[in-house]
Amino acid sequence: MSNLTAIFGSSAEKSQDSEKLMDLYWNRAELKKEFAGMRKEQFRLEDKIKRQEGATARLQQKLDYLEDLLIDPQQAHNVVVYFQFRGMAMQSERKLAKFAEQLKQQREQKEHDSFLGDWNDKLLEEASQVKLQILEKRDQVQQLEDQLQAERQRLTAMSAFVRFFRGRSLTKLLDDLATQIETAQQEEQTLKEDVKIIKNRQPPGSQGLDIATKRSINLMILAFAQHLYVHFANDDLVDLIKEAGEKSVGAIAYGSKYECEQLLTRMQKCNEKFEQNTDFADTLQKRALLLGERAKFHQNTDAVPDSESVRALFRIGDDGLIRESDVNMLGDNYWGISKVLSR
Repeated sequence: MSNLTAIFGSSAEKSQDSEKLMDLYWNRAELKKEFAGMRKEQFRLEDKIKRQEGATARLQQKLDYLEDLLIDPQQAHNVVVYFQFRGMAMQSERKLAKFAEQLKQQREQKEHDSFLGDWNDKLLEEASQVKLQILEKRDQVQQLEDQLQAERQRLTAMSAFVRFFRGRSLTKLLDDLATQIETAQQEEQTLKEDVKIIKNRQPPGSQGLDIATKRSINLMILAFAQHLYVHFANDDLVDLIKEAGEKSVGAIAYGSKYECEQLLTRMQKCNEKFEQNTDFADTLQKRALLLGERAKFHQNTDAVPDSESVRALFRIGDDGLIRESDVNMLGDNYWGISKVLSR
C-alpha cells in the first residue's frame, strides 16, 4: 500500500495540486481580462491623441492662413476690419447674455420675495389662530379655577351635618375640576409649543419661474436683441457684423485700405453712441408689448414663441412713431439669442 501511495500520491496531495491548478487558471483569466482592458484603454488614448493632433494641425493651418493674409498688403486691412466686426458680434452676444441673466435674476428675486411674503402671511395667520386658541384655553382655565374656588368655599361653609350627606359628591366634583384645570393647562402649553414650531418653520426652496413669467422674460430679451439690431442698422453695420460672426477670416472683402479705414471709423462712432445711449427702458417695454401681441406658442407649456410669429422688427422713434420691418431675429439667431432664452 505504501508503494502505491509513493507512486500515485495521496488524496490530500492530489487535492492540493487541483487547488493550485484552479488558482493558476483563475489568475490567468483575470490577467487576460486586465490585459484586454488595458489594450482597450490604449486604443482609446491613441484615438484621442490622433484627434488632438488633427485639431492642432487644423489650428496651425488657420494660423498659417492668417499669417499669409496679414503679410499681404491688400488683405491686411480687410483682416483688421473683419476681426473688429467679429468683436462687435461677440460683444453683442455678451451684452444680450448679460441682459438676459440680469433680467432672469430680477424676476426670480421678485417672484421669490412675493412667494416669501405670501408664505409669511400664511404663517402669521396660522400662528394667530393658535394664539386665539391659547386665549380661549386660558379663559377656560380661569372659569374652572373660579368654579373650583367657589365649590371649595361652599364646602367650607357647610355644616357638619350637611357635609356628612353631600361632602363625598362635592369632593368628587372638586377632584374633577382640578383634573379639568390640569388638562386645560397642558393643552395650553401644547398650543404654546405649536406657536414656537410655526415661528421656527423654514420656508421652502425656490419654486422656479412659471411659464407666463418665462414668456415675459423672453419677449424682453427679444426686444433687447432688436434694440441692438436697430442701433447697428442705423449705421448700416448690422449685416456686416452678423456676417463676420458667421464666416471665417479671408472670406469677406471690405474693399481698399481707404474703405477699410472708413469702416473702422464708423464702427468706433457706432460703439461710442451705443455706450452713451442708456435711456431705452421704456422703448424696450413698448417693443416687448408689441411682440407679445404677435407671439404665438406651439403648446401651452412652451416659453419660447414661434419664430415666424415674432419676425416683425419694431423701430420706435422719439416721437412715438412705430415703423415695422421683416427681420426674423429668433429664426436667424441674431446675437446668439437661442442660447439665452428661458425655457
